[in-house]
Amino acid sequence: NSFTHKNLSPFPQNFLTVGESKSARCDDLESLKKRNCAVTKIENPRGGINIDKDKPVTNRKKDVAEKLKPEQITQIQPQKLTLTLRSGEPQTFDLKFKRAEDYPIDLYYLMDLSFSMKDDLENVKNLGTDLMREMQGITSDFRIGFGSFVEKTVMPYISTTPARLINPCTGNQNCTSPFSYKNVLKLTDKGDEFNNLVSQQQISGNLDSPEGGFDAIMQVAVCEVRREIFRPTALYLDKSVLLK
Repeated sequence: NSFTHKNLSPFPQNFLTVGESKSARCDDLESLKKRNCAVTKIENPRGGINIDKDKPVTNRKKDVAEKLKPEQITQIQPQKLTLTLRSGEPQTFDLKFKRAEDYPIDLYYLMDLSFSMKDDLENVKNLGTDLMREMQGITSDFRIGFGSFVEKTVMPYISTTPARLINPCTGNQNCTSPFSYKNVLKLTDKGDEFNNLVSQQQISGNLDSPEGGFDAIMQVAVCEVRREIFRPTALYLDKSVLLK
């Protein structure tokens, strides 16, 4: 039997009169009782909640507790529950959240290296050591990585003339060849390595305004820059109006 309206109860016993629609078997509980339907014969299932996994949130202090892997840290309770739902009947449950101190953090910079980002690249080149120093006050387990993108290497996104494939910038600007995405630096805890590799990056160029940022984001999500337990924060740096 199925429900045709909220709080309606289908009655399995055949009590219909000749010519009466079968839909009359489904009615609210009180109406069925008035028709002398035995309560034991009325199907009136209720929704409910079953908590399947309820591990307590991790309570630890920075520089005091033992080192834990990300999968050993619990910040939300409960972790798993099963809902049995009935149309029109709400179910409520409580969630507890506690941010674990000294939680491991990965930060992956994904930067647009088209020509409009030239000034921003200079600022990022000196960011690694400064950021590492600041993050040490938050967590003892911090890693940083860097990736870059320009655009799809086909028309009409870039110029495919031989000279422009080597140097897509005009005038006396010396730019690197256009590319879709590069993982420049895998996640590392060495801020100096971040600075050194980022300082070697060169601006490139393309034809249209919105660069291939979404393609690059997909690459970051699936490539091997991440840990087995996906925990990084990805910082997307771009000036395109359409992507902000």
